[in-house]
Amino acid sequence: MHFTLRQLEVFAAVARQESVSRAAASLSLSQSATSTSLAELERQSGCRLFDRAGKRLCLNSLGHQLLPQAVALLDQAREIEDLLNGKSGFGSLAVGATLTIGNYLATLLIGRFMQRHPECRVKLRVHNTAHIVQQIAHHELDLGLIEGSCQQPELIVQPWIADELTVFCAPQHPLARRDAVGLDELARQAWILREQGSGTRLTFDHAMRHLSGRLNVRLELEHTEAIKRAVESGLGIGCISRLALRDAFRRGSLVPVATPELDLSRQFNFIWHSQKYQTAAMREFIELCQQLTQGVQRSDQIDLPPIA
Repeated sequence: MHFTLRQLEVFAAVARQESVSRAAASLSLSQSATSTSLAELERQSGCRLFDRAGKRLCLNSLGHQLLPQAVALLDQAREIEDLLNGKSGFGSLAVGATLTIGNYLATLLIGRFMQRHPECRVKLRVHNTAHIVQQIAHHELDLGLIEGSCQQPELIVQPWIADELTVFCAPQHPLARRDAVGLDELARQAWILREQGSGTRLTFDHAMRHLSGRLNVRLELEHTEAIKRAVESGLGIGCISRLALRDAFRRGSLVPVATPELDLSRQFNFIWHSQKYQTAAMREFIELCQQLTQGVQRSDQIDLPPIA
């Protein structure tokens, strides 16, 4: 072979960062060493892997084909290195989680995983569904836990557990005293909702698709806790996962609104790139997630410590 693992590592870093200088910083290499390594890989193969646009480097068609295979080979090489060094093969794990999963489940799961494997370097990124899907597609994360749909053909989607959104309001709100609320009444309310691109908003918009006219969306917020506080303050009504609301419902600071006309069910899913090498860390983390939800039908029924 005419290429080295270091050259592939440099190639993958430049592909992610779209910059030699940023790639060098992420690898703790000098810029000249990084540039030389990339140039040598292209020279030895006789192929260009990037299109140059000023200082920005963008993968060309061949580079896009090479990236997932290079990342998979590097993952395997790191696992081999760990085994040869007498380690368990749990070198690192980069997990992305959407906000509901990230705030209420992922930190607990990662804590348990790290107790089992304290030598493993674990990174958690919490963002909305669209952003996590993009990071998995670009090989910036090993594994994603999402609450929205994923239509990227190159990504594998594996169902995890069912989840359900619920409309809710403050105890003093007029809807709190209603046995059931129809679409026409919902259309007249002021809403506090998650932002576009989130799995929660996608499920909500799909459930409300038969509504004639536009909703009065007073606020769009990126965090479920901010939505809960805004609804508690009487600014409007909201719709988020029951998982995020169960402690507030127990306290009585928020109350559910019965909406029999709306289907607010959805699925939590695992996602990873189809060409991603599944490391031992990935396999065990998925298994740990499945153990947490074994025998449970819906996310808000998971046995968890109380959420403040």
